[in-house]
Amino acid sequence: MKAINAFATFVCGVAVGAAAGLLLAPSKGEETREKIKDILREKGITLDSEDLNDVVDELTDALTDDEEKD
Repeated sequence: MKAINAFATFVCGVAVGAAAGLLLAPSKGEETREKIKDILREKGITLDSEDLNDVVDELTDALTDDEEKD
């Protein structure tokens, strides 16, 4: 059970890191979302549009919160 949780945490970390990198790059929102989908698919993670939007919103909030703390 711990191995599954560790792996899931690792995969989520990879996804968050990749998404954060893309979000910080200057691209249109739709292009960025497509890049995120492609990276996640390469890692074996599939998300529908709603789930992807939720991930992007959470990342945006997290990045905004971090910038406000600095």
